[in-house]
Amino acid sequence: MQQNRSKVNMPGDVYDIVIIGGGPAGLTAGLYAARSKMKTLMIESFSVMGQATMTDLIENYPGIEKTNGFDLITKVKGQAVSFGLECAQGTVTGIGRHSRDGVSVWKISGDGKEYETLSVIAASGAYPRKIGVPGEKEFTGKGVSYCATCDGAFFRGKDILVVGGGNTAVEEALYLTKFGKKVTVVHRRDRLRASGVVQERAFASDKIDFAWNSVVEEIRGGEKVESVLLRNVKTDGMTELACDGVFVFIGWNANTGFLEGVVELDEKGAVLADDEMKTSSEGVFAAGDCRRKVLNQIVTACGDGAVAAYSAEQYVQELKGIAYH
Repeated sequence: MQQNRSKVNMPGDVYDIVIIGGGPAGLTAGLYAARSKMKTLMIESFSVMGQATMTDLIENYPGIEKTNGFDLITKVKGQAVSFGLECAQGTVTGIGRHSRDGVSVWKISGDGKEYETLSVIAASGAYPRKIGVPGEKEFTGKGVSYCATCDGAFFRGKDILVVGGGNTAVEEALYLTKFGKKVTVVHRRDRLRASGVVQERAFASDKIDFAWNSVVEEIRGGEKVESVLLRNVKTDGMTELACDGVFVFIGWNANTGFLEGVVELDEKGAVLADDEMKTSSEGVFAAGDCRRKVLNQIVTACGDGAVAAYSAEQYVQELKGIAYH
């Protein structure tokens, strides 16, 4: 027997899709969703600085030889808004499900505001991982930083220390040579993890030194950073190195605190989502650096966002289009 269907009409203040996060994943999801004529809201938090926005040089995004994160994000946002994407500012602190006119909807809360939506795309990105040593917290903003493009200009003619050996760390070390007198890269191994072309540039720079097989044990100073205590991981020997600034680039933690107890997370707090960006909760999708994946890059975040928008659209269309009587 064929089942009778009728469209479910929701009140105008209920969104089809709410996207949490305004980075490449969130904006791409917003572009695709708005272009598909879904009523879509993107909530972006200015308290969580996105990785893309902080990137000074992007040269591996297909079709664009060189750009910076701020310019790329600005262009994508303008494109998404031109198709009707709505934007709001705020930090989401929680989401929960409840019934609205007999239809299950998600309520999103944060900064004293609430939004209702049929589906959610979590594209909340990640925040910088801390070293977790004495002095780090005390000197944050007083010589300790997690953003070279934000704070590099404050260290003109100074001695700078960069912690990390991946692409981000080495790329930011190269950027900091524009300002610093000397940049020392501290890495716990005897070789970098950065890609070949980035390594070549770093080794060719006469402003960059390397402290191999070393980790930071303490950040020292008076009113501001004055030195760091380094430990050699092979010999356990300690060395105090004078510096004026410490830039930390040792990885990122998924920004998913508001999703605890809502969707399944891995041991590091990243969202578990399938190839369709579906999470363990119906109607909640994830995209970008907040979900567990093997490669965190702008181009993969954009791909996630496009898939998440498509999956959310299919979910909403089904939810709206099926009402049995």
